[in-house]
Amino acid sequence: MSISISSAEANPQVANMFGTAQLSKAQFLDKARQAREERRELKERERAAIQIQALIRRFLCRCWLQREIRREVEDFFEINESAPSKRSALSIFRISRKLLFIFRIKEDKERLEKLCRCILNSMDVENEPKMWYVSLALSKDLTLLWIKQIKDILWFCCEFLKQLKPDILQDSKLVTLHLTMLVTFTDTSTWKILRGKGETLRPAMNHICANIMGHLNQKGFYSVLQILLTNGLARSRPSLSKGTLTAIFSLALRPVVAAQFSDNLLRSFLIHIMSVPAIVTHLATLTPERLAVIESHDLFRKFILFLSREAQCRDVCVCLEGSHTLCLLGNLIYLGSLNDKVLEDETAHFVSVLIHMLSYCQKYVSQKKSNLTHWHPVLGWFSQTVDYGLNESMPLLTKQLQHLWGVHLIRILFSDVLSKKLVETQDPTYPLGQTASPQNSLPMKNLFKRAFQKSASVRNILKPVGGKRVDSAEVQKVCSICVLYQTTLTTLTQIRLQILTGLTYLDDLLPKLWAFICELGPQGGLKLFLECLNNDTEESKRLLAMLMLFCDCSRHLITILDEIEVYEEQISFKVEELVTISSFLNSFVFKMIWDGIVENAKGETLELFHSVHGWLMILYERDCRRRFAPEDHWLRKDLKPSVLFQELDKDKKRAQLLLQYIPHVIPHKNRVLLFRNMVTKEKEKLGLVETSSASPHVTHITIRRSRMLEDGYEQLRPLSQNLMKGVIRVKFVNDLGVDEAGIDQDGVFKEFLEEIIKKVFDPALNLFKTTSGDERLYPSPTSYIHENYLQLFEFVGKMLGKAVYEGIVVDVPFASFFLSQLLGHRHSSFYSSVDELPSLDSEFYKNLTSIKRYDGDISDLGLTLSYDEDAMGQLVCHELVPGGKTIPVTNENKISYIHLMAHFRMHTQIKSQTAALISGFRSIIKPEWIRMFSAPELQRLISGDNAEIDLEDLKKHTVYYGGFHGSHRVIIWLWDILANDFSPEERAMFLKFVTSCSRPPLLGFAYLKPPFSIRCVEVSDDQDTGDTLGSVLRGFFTIRKKEPGGRLPTSSTCFNLLKLPNYSKKSILREKLRYAISMNTGFELS
Repeated sequence: MSISISSAEANPQVANMFGTAQLSKAQFLDKARQAREERRELKERERAAIQIQALIRRFLCRCWLQREIRREVEDFFEINESAPSKRSALSIFRISRKLLFIFRIKEDKERLEKLCRCILNSMDVENEPKMWYVSLALSKDLTLLWIKQIKDILWFCCEFLKQLKPDILQDSKLVTLHLTMLVTFTDTSTWKILRGKGETLRPAMNHICANIMGHLNQKGFYSVLQILLTNGLARSRPSLSKGTLTAIFSLALRPVVAAQFSDNLLRSFLIHIMSVPAIVTHLATLTPERLAVIESHDLFRKFILFLSREAQCRDVCVCLEGSHTLCLLGNLIYLGSLNDKVLEDETAHFVSVLIHMLSYCQKYVSQKKSNLTHWHPVLGWFSQTVDYGLNESMPLLTKQLQHLWGVHLIRILFSDVLSKKLVETQDPTYPLGQTASPQNSLPMKNLFKRAFQKSASVRNILKPVGGKRVDSAEVQKVCSICVLYQTTLTTLTQIRLQILTGLTYLDDLLPKLWAFICELGPQGGLKLFLECLNNDTEESKRLLAMLMLFCDCSRHLITILDEIEVYEEQISFKVEELVTISSFLNSFVFKMIWDGIVENAKGETLELFHSVHGWLMILYERDCRRRFAPEDHWLRKDLKPSVLFQELDKDKKRAQLLLQYIPHVIPHKNRVLLFRNMVTKEKEKLGLVETSSASPHVTHITIRRSRMLEDGYEQLRPLSQNLMKGVIRVKFVNDLGVDEAGIDQDGVFKEFLEEIIKKVFDPALNLFKTTSGDERLYPSPTSYIHENYLQLFEFVGKMLGKAVYEGIVVDVPFASFFLSQLLGHRHSSFYSSVDELPSLDSEFYKNLTSIKRYDGDISDLGLTLSYDEDAMGQLVCHELVPGGKTIPVTNENKISYIHLMAHFRMHTQIKSQTAALISGFRSIIKPEWIRMFSAPELQRLISGDNAEIDLEDLKKHTVYYGGFHGSHRVIIWLWDILANDFSPEERAMFLKFVTSCSRPPLLGFAYLKPPFSIRCVEVSDDQDTGDTLGSVLRGFFTIRKKEPGGRLPTSSTCFNLLKLPNYSKKSILREKLRYAISMNTGFELS
């Protein structure tokens, strides 16, 4: 070995020879491998080519076979069309097998149609058993094949039915064809083979039909029918004919009847058929015979009993989701309205089912729009997918739902309540239990008709008496019905007003429901419901739902009734009952707040609070406009104002809530004190009060008397909010710019403020108008003639706010409706424009409400939804709605017309002016400060108390100058004349003479700024240089320079100062004072 290696190393040529040999071998092996791979690839390609050829040959063969079969089928049908009676059932069977073997839905649609017609023709042949296609079911060899074939054909018919549009004429014919196939072969009644001797075969044939139906159900037969029904009925006008609808409904009912109404089939029927929008309405309209079939099978009872099991009801709702659950609900309600007997027997189950279904929908009803919600025309914002394809059928669905709050169903459901006797004596014109109108249909056509029918009887006043056990069956039933309607109101948010109108249609329902509430528990009413608030039991919730429904409905009723209907006709409630109810509500709301229930309330408890509070405030505002309750009715004697104020200082939540929701339980004067305290605190916070360490910033303005309004507007309008609230000093100059003699104190600003307000509120300026009748002020609709009129209104608002802020009373009587707007009541959901209309124009209000009571056809009056106004000599037409001048007022829309007209006159016409004034007013007075006052109370805050002048209080807070004192004979005469010789009107004139306002300050004369003062004067005002030592002494000792009998008393209203000459006789004083106040010789500056 070593030698060979050595030789190889020694001889390189030998090494090369061996290397070349090794390389050739590797190349040879590589080539052999490549050749093998090439042969394998060649074989693969050959095999693939053979396979492709086989596939192509198979495909071509199939295509050829399909063409041949289709040609054969076509030939068969051509011959059949020329001689239809010559084809035997067997030949149809064979050609059907061939067609089904190669059947493609898109390509063979027409062939299937021809086959169906051929089969149906064979079934119509008389006395030719071999021709009848169904005869093959009797052949032992072909029975199973025939059953499979007919199942396939019928399912293909179903597939086509899913795609067809019944509103297209051609498609509607095909729908009829396929339905005829389904109807014919799912029931033996039309099979000629079973006539006569063949009757013995019927059980076997029925079994075959049941088998076919079972197969179709498994494949989704009900889904097919649902799609077909929805396509044909979920629209404004149905596109299904009577025959088609009859066929579909008969087909849907067959499996249910065949299965003897099993739970499984009832579930399918409810989910797929009864959830089709308004199907019961369409059945009643197009094919009422089907409703008779429903009644004969007692289907409504079976539906209710099936759904009364909570798990099954939930299962159906989950399958349907919200939109279709609502459709099922509508159909069940309409069926209920057609089946009085079942409804009376199964009231409890019916109510329970409706509550469950509505509660399911309610879970997804949202309060606001978001990315997760969809708009539904009945439910509002809805957090499940909404089927917008159902929108066209929503009006019909709504009509079905309306039966729930229609008179018919209310009479059945509330039969226990309505059967109560409230009547002592009655008008013989109307029998007991009937209203003046025989109408017993839904209230929607004539929306508020019941509100105008005069009460036909006189009854005892209803008061809480107690005595009825709350766990009795009767109470539980009524509670359940109230829960149903309350759930309806909170779920069907977009038709809430319709529901409330329906529930208040019967005049006696609400008083009888109140009578029912009065009887509950040991003492009746309040105590029971307060206990329920603290009990989280199902029974308590149901009782509170009854109270909530009563409050919601009553609030709606009183809102739509006008003054005559509430006070004179006393529709539904007697005025004395309103007193009792308001007392109950006042106590209930007070307890809810004061016991801390509202602080942590949420969900149902909070809804209850808002419901009861809403009804209470409607009654309170009615009482403010026209009193029906006794004096101090609204106050809580057990609430000490001092305790409330202490809690407010400590920021206690219950005190804040009390002030926010029911401030009327606190005496008015205490609220005014609270208001003044709030203003004082703000002044201290803003540094507007003089202290030992700092003086407030003073704004100086110079005013020309001849241009007082213009100068005031120019100098005050640019001031910031805080400067307007601060101290403003006024310097009057004459037209030459020379300063007037005067004292630079708050009194001059008071005079300036009074003069400004006097000018801007003068109707001659046309910024404000007066109402007809009591001549109260409101913004003029034609004030736009002024340049920058909106800035002027904002300035007026600031001036008015400043007067209230400083406690300066100004004699400006506002219209009640305008005060309501100043308080922000218009934004309340309880606000009704019509209620406030008399405060604008009582004559116009009477004319408008006479339209409501007009018995004839209102369209005969030729009114349109527009208002013609004489604006400065030109007739201007205002449309109440877009295109209103072309829309006639009819009996259907007259209520809308009344509300639109009232809203236009009081809001739309003066919208921008009111908004500007309110903006200015609120820049000085915070809205929350005055929300504790009613409209009449706000007027008193602005213009002082309308009570009798308390002379003792005035005497107590009078300051004397110029030698006068309390025991001076002239002063004694003055008080005696005011007390005994002057009438109340003259005393008011005296107060106006010295203070510029005829009303005393709300909190008494201690709050009159500056204080009332009387000064003894010796000379006329133009010679008066003020008090001197001599004049004071002469006044004190009753020494006169000369007899002042020819001079009149004068006043300086800016200082609340009476300048009184030192008269020698009481009679002279009486005569001169009376003349002075009647001539109004005041308004002179000292």
